[in-house]
Amino acid sequence: MILDRIIQGATIVTLDPLRPEAQCMGILDGRIVGFDEEIDGCTAVSVEDFAGATIVPGFIDAHCHTTWWGLGLSAVDLQHARGLDSLYELIEAEALRLADEPDAWIKGTGFNHKNHGGHYPDIRRLDELTGDRPLYLRHVSGHLSITNSATLRLAGVFEPDFSNPAGGAVLRDADGYPTGVIEESAQALIQNLLLPYSVPQIVRALDDATTRYAQQGITSFTEAGIAGGWIGHSPIEVQAYQQALRDKRLHSRAQLMPTLDALRPITAHADDMHGAGHGRGIDLGIGAGFGNDWLSMGPVKVFMDGSLLGATAAVTEDYCGHPHNSGYLLDDPEAYRERVTDVYRAGWPIALHAIGDAAIDLAAEIIIDCQNRFGKNALPNRIEHFGISRLDQVDLIAQAGIAVTPQAGFIGPLGDQFAELVGVEREGWLYRGRSLVNAGVIIAGSSDLPVADNNVRRALQSSVDRTTENGLVLGGSEEGLTPEEALRSYTEWAAIATGLIDSRGTLVRGKLADFVVLSGSPLEATDIGSLDVIATVVDGQFTFDSRREATEKTGARA
Repeated sequence: MILDRIIQGATIVTLDPLRPEAQCMGILDGRIVGFDEEIDGCTAVSVEDFAGATIVPGFIDAHCHTTWWGLGLSAVDLQHARGLDSLYELIEAEALRLADEPDAWIKGTGFNHKNHGGHYPDIRRLDELTGDRPLYLRHVSGHLSITNSATLRLAGVFEPDFSNPAGGAVLRDADGYPTGVIEESAQALIQNLLLPYSVPQIVRALDDATTRYAQQGITSFTEAGIAGGWIGHSPIEVQAYQQALRDKRLHSRAQLMPTLDALRPITAHADDMHGAGHGRGIDLGIGAGFGNDWLSMGPVKVFMDGSLLGATAAVTEDYCGHPHNSGYLLDDPEAYRERVTDVYRAGWPIALHAIGDAAIDLAAEIIIDCQNRFGKNALPNRIEHFGISRLDQVDLIAQAGIAVTPQAGFIGPLGDQFAELVGVEREGWLYRGRSLVNAGVIIAGSSDLPVADNNVRRALQSSVDRTTENGLVLGGSEEGLTPEEALRSYTEWAAIATGLIDSRGTLVRGKLADFVVLSGSPLEATDIGSLDVIATVVDGQFTFDSRREATEKTGARA
């Protein structure tokens, strides 16, 4: 038999208990056809020798914001600014750069108040630098933004009848003047001035973003919110993904979560939707799982509370240093119960954003009630982030079979801030690892990009050592995973949590030929984060190959 490719020379970590390791792998029509002796006597159009390298299943980022990040790649990068004067210099330089484009916005991403002594920019200084030009600076958490008076004026904030929207706020100083900080759902006031983005803009963002995903070994991802709410970019966002796929500008497989706000009431036969005849969904009866191996629909994304960095995640005890502040839910609990139940009854699995333990209580209650009344839907139900969780909640969701997506990649850059906000007594509750695995909870590895970067190797190391920038071991070493468990969280377990384990997550004959070639073994490396991605393969085709890039650079210099 003539195969498309034979991969040899590397140690192949399959994560398949029947054949944990191999040295040779055959690929035909984008699928794995066999290993080692199973392909003896076969030839191939292409033989790739990765002598000394290690191959693992392709990484799956189970919760990220690809369009948002891709669009932000052209914005001013604020993450390296230290001190507000440095930030003001970046804003001033961008205003000068845009001097000949009077209608252009100044946009920035990656602001974190920890880099500025805990302070936020002064709106009056921002007004001096920007004048009448709109300004949109996104906080690294994604749950608040910073703007100027000109933008607030466009958004109607200065109108006499203005009031904060449900689930968000325009923050004000002691005199009642806006500070420029806008929390949670109130961000839609700014975004509505920019939306909708065009399909070509989104396609370009997807191309830019997933090209970089390939460089990190990411072969599949779940887009955590499209089409509606403050996280959506267009009511026809799926069309942009389809266009990117047709144009070969989508370089990783995508699962799309529509937001709750993108679904609407629908009516069907009285026998449908568990005998109710009505629910909440998308026209034509399209639901989770619809699509193909490259592009499919996932569960419905629901925001229930805010962020930990902004101290808006709903917790049962006040944040340290923030008396009488226990965060908040973004809507009334009864409204969540009613709307999410409508979605679930219509056949959609649900992914509920719940960071604080108070929000987790409500999320678990809703999911368990839906499962008990209507059974399981097409894909697993999930709690996104599961950031501050009690042990009783861990046991509860384990028994209910609910998957979670905690972000180990947060621990290094953000862990010290988290620990300060919750205090010593609750530090062990933060972004758990070992206690979840021991209870039998499925952990899906995820970045929440652009809140943290999507360097999976660093996230794997953080899952193991749980060490913050300042050397704190978050929650203690007993919450650390083994290297193999860490790897499974971004491969096999992520595939289970996304309902895609039949086609990916492990390297098994018949599954998709999606894999990553690393410079060493993540099971044996002292520092997994120091490993290099040599190549990424999706559908048996290279989406990234550092060997070819190095050759091209050498040729260009010659």
